[in-house]
Amino acid sequence: MTEPQFGGSEHGNTPPPPPQPSDYQPQYPPPPGEYGPPAGYPPAYGDPMAPYGRHPLTGEPYSDKSKLIAGLLQLLGLFGLVGIGRIYLGYTGLGVAQLVVGLITCGIGAIIWGIIDAILLLTDKVRDPQGRPLRDGT
Repeated sequence: MTEPQFGGSEHGNTPPPPPQPSDYQPQYPPPPGEYGPPAGYPPAYGDPMAPYGRHPLTGEPYSDKSKLIAGLLQLLGLFGLVGIGRIYLGYTGLGVAQLVVGLITCGIGAIIWGIIDAILLLTDKVRDPQGRPLRDGT
């Protein structure tokens, strides 16, 4: 049995010449789709006027406050701590008023007001003190 022969001039096969440094030409900029976001995605950029993004329908910049966190904090009213969600948003006066009503009514008024206010917060009916819509998520 004979050993396989790779390359060499005895079989008529000549190896390709080694690559030369001039064969490597960098391409600037790289071809589309080779680097960066996949095709079909918008280019990544930051909007200094809207660091948390913009509302898709109105184009208004989102608030730095989350409606999910505000709504969940407002649901603490079920445990007698109503107003925490409003204080988180920056409506300190309204939050303290809700806490006082909760104390005066022994929690009954707090539970009702807290549930209604949490629903309003979670359904985009409330904005932050600067008038911006609350952002989704955390």
